[in-house]
Amino acid sequence: MTRLKEKDIQKVVTRLAQYDAELISKTGYSLRSIATRAADRDLNTTLVAQPKIAVIPITSGQGIIGGFSETVAGILEYLGFSTFITKNYDIAGITEAVQGGAEVLFAADDNKFVAINLKTGAIADNSKATGKGYVTALDRMCNGLGEKHVLIIGAGAVGRGASGLIAKLGGLVSIYDISITASQVLVDELRRQGYPAKVETDLDYALSKHRVIVDASPAGNIIRPEYITEHTIIAAPGIPLGVPEEHRGRILHDPLQIGVATMCFEVI
Repeated sequence: MTRLKEKDIQKVVTRLAQYDAELISKTGYSLRSIATRAADRDLNTTLVAQPKIAVIPITSGQGIIGGFSETVAGILEYLGFSTFITKNYDIAGITEAVQGGAEVLFAADDNKFVAINLKTGAIADNSKATGKGYVTALDRMCNGLGEKHVLIIGAGAVGRGASGLIAKLGGLVSIYDISITASQVLVDELRRQGYPAKVETDLDYALSKHRVIVDASPAGNIIRPEYITEHTIIAAPGIPLGVPEEHRGRILHDPLQIGVATMCFEVI
């Protein structure tokens, strides 16, 4: 999991309404609608199911990212959930959350960011949820992914989550990763499930042939301006953004919102 920096998330909560409006303008769906669809949940049911959620700061590894817990809690509260951040960290935080009546826990360290439903045992992983959430939004931006050639840059957990849903929606998946082995492993997984998929070994060539792109890599400015046309549609869950700032037209990108929202609805 890519480690966020405080500057990546410092304005997320104050701009949620603006972000949601921009999301609706690009996809026709709100954050809540995208997340419930990505999680395969009924929107009306989720409006009734409102478990209490605790966000637990974790100190292991490189330690707590400034503002991370507050941002996650802010997103969940924006979605309508009763949320609190534990005052204690780590195991003491988990204890506090349970004693405080939390039914769902959110916690992250350097390697994992998960949501856990204490009643059902359901667990949502941020990387997989982010991939599915972004593809759900991308499907709307493209007026359907059926028969469209989609390039996924990055064969990690986010790329894997994205590729499976693209294939289910009828998209034709191509995978590029700096590790050809990683690309081939993911392509083989998709083929075993009966989906057409192929490995791309030359990123410039792949970018020149694709107009629908999922940038799930941790590399900045990986998509050069000459490959971005008025017809290019990019879902970019990767941090840092792989697209130059001046080319934000039909590009979907955020540091936490879609992933956190999808995680939430996957576990309730």
